Amino acid sequence: MIEFDGISFNELISSRIMAELGAHDPSYAGITHDQVPNRVTRFSFMAALARINGLAFFPKIAEFCEPELHHHCDAAVMTRGFFAPLCMVGGSKLIVAISNPWSPLAEEYLAPRFPGLEIVKIVTLVSEISRTIESVATNSGPSRSELEAIDVEDLDEGLSDFDVTSEHSEPMAQLIATIMADAVRTRASDIHFKVEKEDFYYSFRVDGDLGRKVEIPMKLKDRLDAFLLNLMKLPTEIRNTAPGISGRFTISYFRRSIDIRYERHRTYRGYHVTMRLLDKSNINVTLGKGTLAFDEETMFSLHRVMKIPAGIIVMSGPTGSGKSTTLNAILRELNRPEVNILTLENPVEDEVPGITHCDLKSPKEFKPMIASFMRSDPDIILMGEVRDLESAELAIEAAVTGHKVLTTIHTPRASQIIERFEQLGIERWKIAQTLKAACAQRLVKLLCPYCKEPVRGISELDRKTFSLDDSWAEIPLFNARPDGCPECRQSGYSGRTAILEIIPISPKISDLLSKGEMTPYELEMQIAAEGKLPSLRRSGLRLLREGKTDIQAVSQVIDMTYTDE
Repeated sequence: MIEFDGISFNELISSRIMAELGAHDPSYAGITHDQVPNRVTRFSFMAALARINGLAFFPKIAEFCEPELHHHCDAAVMTRGFFAPLCMVGGSKLIVAISNPWSPLAEEYLAPRFPGLEIVKIVTLVSEISRTIESVATNSGPSRSELEAIDVEDLDEGLSDFDVTSEHSEPMAQLIATIMADAVRTRASDIHFKVEKEDFYYSFRVDGDLGRKVEIPMKLKDRLDAFLLNLMKLPTEIRNTAPGISGRFTISYFRRSIDIRYERHRTYRGYHVTMRLLDKSNINVTLGKGTLAFDEETMFSLHRVMKIPAGIIVMSGPTGSGKSTTLNAILRELNRPEVNILTLENPVEDEVPGITHCDLKSPKEFKPMIASFMRSDPDIILMGEVRDLESAELAIEAAVTGHKVLTTIHTPRASQIIERFEQLGIERWKIAQTLKAACAQRLVKLLCPYCKEPVRGISELDRKTFSLDDSWAEIPLFNARPDGCPECRQSGYSGRTAILEIIPISPKISDLLSKGEMTPYELEMQIAAEGKLPSLRRSGLRLLREGKTDIQAVSQVIDMTYTDE
């Protein structure tokens, strides 16, 4: 039985899908049902469903939706049934987007609400169904009158699973629901609440940038703080006794489960709350596609790294650079029935069928969990992050005993991974013998394809600042439009893409590092001089030359003020 994007298909239908996929692409012919979610793209899968049923497949449909049609429907029912009415044609036909052609729910639900109309179905992605419903059903934040109407005294107790797309009678619950629903709709990665001397406000981080500040009445700061702590079942007294509070809770967005990772710390005037949104329905990423659409050079180098039988593969980069997402995509590629993969994460961000995921509840659990892992016959171990000497030693130990270990660490450059392990207290020779690949990743903002503006080359000042030769003076490029357009929410950018730097540690290099005959920086310079492996700078300039981004976006995430070539 195949399960794909939350839809389950019985054995008969699954067999038909497999036959259609094999006929469309011979590389799909040999895969099993449980490998389909990891190996088949959403576009190929949904196109196969459409062909089997003789229906048209449209990957993008949200822009064609007539909002008034949704006034007759329940958003929760449509989300659960994977369908949405789009538009009327000629006064006699209703075009309906569906994701499961075998489900009768769309016709059964819509026919009584649109009597006399012929229902014409088209197939689209599950994510497009959600996007269509979102575009009609959500708003853009609470109004001032709604904020002022909130009572600072009453407090609703016992919220365990917070539905942000339903109506709440309690004003504070409605305020938080509205803010969080708006954050999900705008694809925000984080929500920030800040208290300053005279201001209390929130803002969203979208595509790596913090957006505008939305002010909230100061009288609500303690009320909102208590409500969020209540969501996590934490006592409100903790806010006055603990300098930092960590927690998590789950929200329901049109019956879609989204994990919220909560972090709060005291400030001079009050507190600062950061909430990371982990939307698992949007995490199903694949190497070479979407955010991880690396160029051929990077993909080849990455696949070589994945062939390493044992040792440590480390992904570095700042917070929010997509390190964990890339490692989880690598795990999807490595996931085979004959391979035992264990992960230790805090929290579990991407649950992959066939992989054993373990959730780290507290730092004290780390050492006993890894010890248990080593006795569980693993082939591949994913450690969420190397934070201290203990976690570094355990990663080294796992690699020495013949396991493949994937982990992340916070360093600006790939070569600094070795120095970071040394700073934690690991001897250089141990690092050199077990580290097999040092990788650095960044997420670069992409220009909005609807409003990006053509420009001729890069100015002389920018060429000098970013160490670019004079050939960049006349190259046709694009810049972000200052005020953007409705498609990119006036930002000028739309989405991000990952770029990678990979430094493989061969036996020869390992020996030189162990003996102190080569420094990590010299290794990086040698790799750059050879020009055979992907670097952050060259990948960033490639995106710039291809018109996918601009120099401002590249320089925000990569130090372009020097050249290593």
